[in-house]
Amino acid sequence: MEKTYQHQKIEKKWQKKWLSKKMFKAADKSRKPKYYILDMFPYPSGAGLHVGHPEGYTATDIISRYKRMKGFNVLHPMGWDAFGLPAENYAIKTQIHPDKSTNTNIKTFRRQIQELGFSYDWNREISTCSPEYYKWTQWFFSFLYQHGLAYKKKAPVNWCPNCNTVLANEQVVDGRCDRCKTEVVQKELSQWFFKITDFMEKKGKTSGLIDGLKKIDWPESTKQGQLNWIGKSEGSEVEFRVKDSKKTIKVYTTRVDTIFGVSFLALAPEHPDVASLTHTSQQQEVEAYLQQVKKKSELDRQMEGKDKTGVFTGSYAINPFTKKETPIYVADFVLMYGTGAVMGTPAHDHRDFQFAKAFGLKAPQVIVHGKDKEPSSDVPEWENALSEHGTLTHSGEYSGMTTEEAMKAMNALMEKEKFGKRRMNYKLRDWLVSRQRYWGAPIPIVYDDQGKDYLVPTDELPVKLPTDVDFNPTGESPLVKSKKFHAAKDLKRIEMKLKKRKILPADRKLVKRESDTMDTFVCSSWYFWRFMDPKNKKEFASKKLANQWGPVDLYVGGAEHTVLHLLYARFFTKVLHQHGLIKYDEPFQKLRHQGLILGEDGEKMSKSRGNVINPDGIVKEYGADTLRLYEMFMGPFEQQKPWSMKGVQGVYRFLQKVWRLATEVPRTKSKPDKETLKIMHQTLKKVTHDIEEFKFNTAVSQMMIFVNHLQSLEKIPQAALEMLIICLYPFAPHLTEELWSLLKKKGMVMDQKWPKFDAKLAKEDMLNLPVQVNGKLRATIQVPVDISQAEALAKAKQDPQVQKYLEGAQIVKEIFVPGKIVNIVVKPKN
Repeated sequence: MEKTYQHQKIEKKWQKKWLSKKMFKAADKSRKPKYYILDMFPYPSGAGLHVGHPEGYTATDIISRYKRMKGFNVLHPMGWDAFGLPAENYAIKTQIHPDKSTNTNIKTFRRQIQELGFSYDWNREISTCSPEYYKWTQWFFSFLYQHGLAYKKKAPVNWCPNCNTVLANEQVVDGRCDRCKTEVVQKELSQWFFKITDFMEKKGKTSGLIDGLKKIDWPESTKQGQLNWIGKSEGSEVEFRVKDSKKTIKVYTTRVDTIFGVSFLALAPEHPDVASLTHTSQQQEVEAYLQQVKKKSELDRQMEGKDKTGVFTGSYAINPFTKKETPIYVADFVLMYGTGAVMGTPAHDHRDFQFAKAFGLKAPQVIVHGKDKEPSSDVPEWENALSEHGTLTHSGEYSGMTTEEAMKAMNALMEKEKFGKRRMNYKLRDWLVSRQRYWGAPIPIVYDDQGKDYLVPTDELPVKLPTDVDFNPTGESPLVKSKKFHAAKDLKRIEMKLKKRKILPADRKLVKRESDTMDTFVCSSWYFWRFMDPKNKKEFASKKLANQWGPVDLYVGGAEHTVLHLLYARFFTKVLHQHGLIKYDEPFQKLRHQGLILGEDGEKMSKSRGNVINPDGIVKEYGADTLRLYEMFMGPFEQQKPWSMKGVQGVYRFLQKVWRLATEVPRTKSKPDKETLKIMHQTLKKVTHDIEEFKFNTAVSQMMIFVNHLQSLEKIPQAALEMLIICLYPFAPHLTEELWSLLKKKGMVMDQKWPKFDAKLAKEDMLNLPVQVNGKLRATIQVPVDISQAEALAKAKQDPQVQKYLEGAQIVKEIFVPGKIVNIVVKPKN
């Protein structure tokens, strides 16, 4: 028998067995309860896996193996998010077709993942760039179109000059393309949108994007990120009459109580009335400003700290409460949310305050706080707006009212006099899905000779990507110039079908296909259903299997998708629920995010820094089990942590220790002694609890404690060794399966039932009790779990580290929280 664990030989042995016998295949028919656990599937880049990928994959694999042992029918699949700009940009650079490079990359990813021993059901593998998959992506587009949820309109859009394509708002970060970091500009184009805004609030039995968050187990930061992006606010819509005109401007405000402090109105540059409200004397200046704004993205226009810009239109509006004339500006910080117009109250809104300072406008204070004195000037000397609620002043009959009272009274008057009303507002915009690039799913639309659009019939799907394309981006889709894509015979065939079905008028003919492709996030908005029924040629998934496996029980992936993939997948789910295709309206019941793995220098891994760690090298030298166990041991799963080769080597030594323990130390079938029995059940309890709670690092720590204890014994009880192997199995499956086979146990570890711990045996006798003096930790004392308050305080005061802070002091208060803490509050003696 080998004296050291030969990881290369043993890991390949078990991986070959798992794959050849399809041991992790999920059963569509089973009496076991289902458990669907899913990773955010990777984009197969040319760089291959980096060490950040296995962190999440190891966590889901641990839980998958654990759940199988707990008696669940586990669906744990893997596939490839294969469309997108990186592959196309690589094709432009190398002139290698993206289909070829992508599939080459997939082979590399698959090999690397299989060499890490993850228990995926490879029978369900999918790739979003295969026609068998994107046929159903196109079906979803058709489904949304048929239900009024996909539409085309001309609109200002975010344009990346480097990628030569449109970006959704969610794909612009700090005014730059999230892919290539190029500064985004604005263009007006006719584009396809999905009506995600239809599902912000509850619709019948379908929960909305807002209220649905209450019933799912997601990190609070992710929920809040989605709520902030949706941006629901309760406010008022107020009509300001334009001076010397019958025209009115509707503004939306959440602080109608500040209306007596209005010193300007500001319109979004896209507001339809900008031209008609611009005085002749201001026309040239306004037009120049509008051209300037087109170079900015919406997100850039809203960035905090940016100098506020704008231009006076030359027109005035009448404040309906004060009857005073108010100048009307065009300002880029105003977007076409709500009404596309805001009332500027500089004294009580930070953004308005910045604008007023830039243009020398007054900032009348009409809210006072607490015991504040009356404002003495229309131009305050302070540097920030006073945005808190308070009491109204200089507000006519509303002076003396609280903010809440004034809002209620003002809303009532506006509704009575019909110059305003209460209104909800949202920041979320419809999802722009058109892309002027090649490597994506073609939009299944055709156009007639008058420009009207029609869905491609379902029996014509998939609309396949042509191969006769020039990848070099020109600002329009490469599909525009593809003769194969717009082949007359294909258009004629579709034309005949549409006429036969009385969809296309008899006197019209089809002239072209839609040449834009879909945003790759459309592909990933529904992929979790395809895993449920990947070979289905008639549906994206059968209704039976979609309801049997769905929703996903546990989903693991990066928090960077908070307002991208995660929001879009929820939208798709709500659409299908609304129309009766599925019984659930949230896709992912439980969601967890892994923390970023940094380089050894504590910086984010990047080629330019030279701190990237390739998992292949780690696996070759130390083994897959070492990499898996180390990434779980690094620290709390959700936190970022730096890589450490010393840490890798430490885990490798631990696994070698386990090997020697099982192969060299004599064993006994005798019942474990009391101490060993206790630590066995404490370990089982800890590992069970920590797997469930994603506390993998402390589970590993406990197993290390267990191993150290077993090392101290002359003979290891067989039962204790078996317990160790079972606990370690989900983390290090290759090593443990080999040891199990050496023990000549029946079956494999994976076939065993997860044991139950004995609560009495697992109960701790002693605990480490922190002792504070005036709230600062001064010592930690070991005490019995059931220690009394008097005993705990007495022992705490006897500790030398505590005594020095008690000398010459008077004890004012003594606090004891059983099992948690002792805190002694002191003050100097007189």
